[in-house]
Amino acid sequence: MAGCCRAAMYGAVGKVSPRIWLVIVLLLQGACATNPVSGNRELALISEPQEIAMGRKFAAGAEAQLGVVDDPDLQGYVSRLGMQLARVSERPALPWAFQVVDDPTPNAFAAPGGYVFVTRGLLALMRNEAEFVTVLGHEIGHVTARHSVAMMSRAQLAQIGLGVGSILSPTLAQYGQLASSGLQLLFLSYGRDAERQADDLGYGYALGQGYDVREMVNVFAALESSAELAGQSPIPSWLASHPYPAERIQRIEKRLATLPAAAQPRRIGEDEFMTRIDGLMYGENPRNGYFESNRFMHPTLAFRLDLPKGWAMQNLTQVVVAGSPAKDAIIQLTLVEGTRQAAADRFFAQNGVTPGRVATDKLNGLSATRADFQVQTEGGQLAGVVAFVSLAERNYRILAYTPAAKFAGYEQPFRSSIASFGRLTDKTALNRQPDRLEIIHLQRSMTLAQFNQKYPSVVSLDVIRLINQLPAGETAFPAGFSAKRVVR
Repeated sequence: MAGCCRAAMYGAVGKVSPRIWLVIVLLLQGACATNPVSGNRELALISEPQEIAMGRKFAAGAEAQLGVVDDPDLQGYVSRLGMQLARVSERPALPWAFQVVDDPTPNAFAAPGGYVFVTRGLLALMRNEAEFVTVLGHEIGHVTARHSVAMMSRAQLAQIGLGVGSILSPTLAQYGQLASSGLQLLFLSYGRDAERQADDLGYGYALGQGYDVREMVNVFAALESSAELAGQSPIPSWLASHPYPAERIQRIEKRLATLPAAAQPRRIGEDEFMTRIDGLMYGENPRNGYFESNRFMHPTLAFRLDLPKGWAMQNLTQVVVAGSPAKDAIIQLTLVEGTRQAAADRFFAQNGVTPGRVATDKLNGLSATRADFQVQTEGGQLAGVVAFVSLAERNYRILAYTPAAKFAGYEQPFRSSIASFGRLTDKTALNRQPDRLEIIHLQRSMTLAQFNQKYPSVVSLDVIRLINQLPAGETAFPAGFSAKRVVR
């Protein structure tokens, strides 16, 4: 048996029964594959076709949950930059796809099989193509080196060693929890060695295409400072999903120092990049709903909902959710299909759900169906309140629940939140438009304060400093600088 398989077996399994040992031995006999980047033999319980199928499934989920930026020109631009790197990578035949997702958090991530995503928040933070392609190259590196495949293989082997796993089938439907983990797979924290390898690969891909890889240090420095821009997003900050920034900056600086001056490429692409992001949406898109304190308002659908103060809140593509500080209660707002009564009937007909008295009445002038309920789950009994409300030919479900033993403590905030749902009539809220980047080409040098006075933004000076990558201690933009501001 190959050495990689022996190491995987002894390192991940532990003490198991003879029957499980036999399963492991039979499985591992064909479980080693050659890594496309290193050339080494290593554990791989997932074949390339399976990797692509899984990646396609995860990518579809990411698009549905996060949404993509509706800008064909921008999407085409990002795809072209990504493809020029992917074509010279170790795995050019993968079905590579590059998309900009509609999220303000600066980050990038990749699904197995060649599906790479960048957020519009990342684009807003970058200054040129040379910076941006090093990020794309890093994510391509995670795919070419099969980092996620290696992590999933180790996890699957550990499950088998515990006697609770299953031998992988060629069909995606039998991957079990691995195939249903949603966006979690896209935000794996790979560890130092994998991050170093992805950095090195991204550096090499960008250098091979003639880009000035000295810009890579600016990327890490800007991203390290951007964690506060995460906001209420399902996407973690770059710092959370790409650890060890200080060490990585030092490694890249050492590598840059060895690059011969004559060989240093000069392709930066600032003008092209700035032209593409001029007018890009910045921050949360209020047309998709936004929070003001604990009130959620949706200008396009014209409704409002108050959530308990102090709860953690997120506005996702398909659901608005609030969780209690103790993480033991939740409130969800979603659109439902069909009539209000049909949606209520489907809910109460679910296995284990026991409704209390079902009332059909008015909620702030809107037709509503409401009831308390209990549901028996494998983890115990839950209790909650649910309401189905009709507004402007759409039907909404507001669902609030907690363990049955804690229902009395949460009943009042549950009922208050549901009772707050109603039409949004405030004209300012209804007319709220997204903020956007505007690129200003400075004819003369000016300080940050002077720039903000002449070209005011709707964000703070700290944010202006961040998105323009003005280092700490520097206070002025030079003449000829392409400066970003944020306007409403």
